[in-house]
Amino acid sequence: MKAELNHSRSYRGLTQDERRAERRARLVTAAIAVYGERGYHQATVKAVCEAAGLTERYFYESFVNSEALLIDSFNLVTYSVLGDVKRAAREAGRGRVARLRAMLHAYFSSLQREPQSARVFLVEIRGVSRAVDLAFDAALRAIGHEVARIVAPPGQPGDELLQAGVVGGVMHIALRWIDAGYRPGIESVVDSALQLGMLLSARPARGARARAAGALTAPAPSA
Repeated sequence: MKAELNHSRSYRGLTQDERRAERRARLVTAAIAVYGERGYHQATVKAVCEAAGLTERYFYESFVNSEALLIDSFNLVTYSVLGDVKRAAREAGRGRVARLRAMLHAYFSSLQREPQSARVFLVEIRGVSRAVDLAFDAALRAIGHEVARIVAPPGQPGDELLQAGVVGGVMHIALRWIDAGYRPGIESVVDSALQLGMLLSARPARGARARAAGALTAPAPSA
């Protein structure tokens, strides 16, 4: 009973769990800013805590290490951008090409609007550790599935390799665009990425459709 009372005790109108969640959110927000300014490898726990206005003991209340914070920061940026992209698709209407263009425009606009988040999303996440690589791969799969679900022809089986290639290619276009100082203009970069994204909205060739249908109907191999 005592533990339950302590668990629900409030301070400034917030419970202990709510205060912990608020501190965690502050650390993630601060990390995005610090990583975007200095880079992940040059950012210390102390620097992130100072930016969040918290002591280091609160860092270890929420995260086992810096990699865990990087993963949370990356996921926040990634799924926020994905939310913008999906919203743009809904507002674009039913045409697959129009939806794809709107999604790409939302994606590149987000990167240009929030360059610190863009650095976390595109640069700082790469090559840190196996755990971070797995988080990055999971996010790319989720993005590929969502984009294909929105723009692919109805009933077309998902090609995960194609999705990975398209999403990865668009990200490389974004990296080159950012390195060039966001030049050319956003409409030009959207046009370039659209040519790649159209691969997801096109119907597969007849031979590819036949192979996909055969794979779906073939009996499972015997043990």
